[in-house]
Amino acid sequence: MLFYDHYIDIYHFIVKKLKSEVVMSCVSKNIFHLIFGLFLLVSMFPSSGHAGALNMIKANNLLRVCHWPGYYSISFLNNKNGKLEGLDIDLARELAKDLNVKLKFMSTSFSTFIKDVKADKCDVAMFGVGITKSRAQSLDFSIPYLRSDIYAIVPKTHATIKKWEDMDDGGHILVTLKGTFMEEAAKGFTKASILSVVKFQQREKEVRTGRADAFLTDYPYGKKILKTYDWAKLLAPPKPFYMTEYAYAVNKGDKAWLSYINGFVERIKTDGRLKKYAKENGLLPIAIF
Repeated sequence: MLFYDHYIDIYHFIVKKLKSEVVMSCVSKNIFHLIFGLFLLVSMFPSSGHAGALNMIKANNLLRVCHWPGYYSISFLNNKNGKLEGLDIDLARELAKDLNVKLKFMSTSFSTFIKDVKADKCDVAMFGVGITKSRAQSLDFSIPYLRSDIYAIVPKTHATIKKWEDMDDGGHILVTLKGTFMEEAAKGFTKASILSVVKFQQREKEVRTGRADAFLTDYPYGKKILKTYDWAKLLAPPKPFYMTEYAYAVNKGDKAWLSYINGFVERIKTDGRLKKYAKENGLLPIAIF
């Protein structure tokens, strides 16, 4: 509507100027009105460069999905076989099937995915993206399909951290991954020092080498750590600490595409696909039906 109002203002300005010109004949005025009307009609429809994602996906026969390859059970790149696996890998394939288009995965991270989606690197972020107020200022979120609290990974042999409450001590250092909602959740610890890192698996290294005491994570990644490292112990909060819902993220303002994604989430909840893949990836306890 803003563009429409802008063109109307231009129209009235030109007409006002032309009325002052006595040389303008009735015929030329009619031609002007016809041409400007056609111009206004065309301008009300977006060009292909600004078309909604859904139209572009169908036109290009391609769905581009942003994922983080380090997210165990969600969108994990298995280095042993070179294949992507996890709940959102499975569901991205289902989304492409529903759209009847080809699928292309685009690697991203929690610190860069907002920029990647806004830069049109992908059509949708599908890797267990937690809904936060700051992210919602830049992107639109679908209805949620997962929900997780935060957990802590500590060494089994840690001398002073035996339970969740022990972490919030002035002498302890807790690690979070930059760009994740754990950064915001960490503000709930008022005495411990918080260290935010960027590199993948740097949290584990900081704790394993003793430079930090614990790192904050969620249910899926916590499962990976317990499966991978025999030195690690998972601490759960005694009561909900920072429960967060996960959803799919798209460019802000693309109502048609967001509506389609919401419809997809509703379908997988009712037709059994979410339950099937959540079970296969060990995520049934945090799935939302």
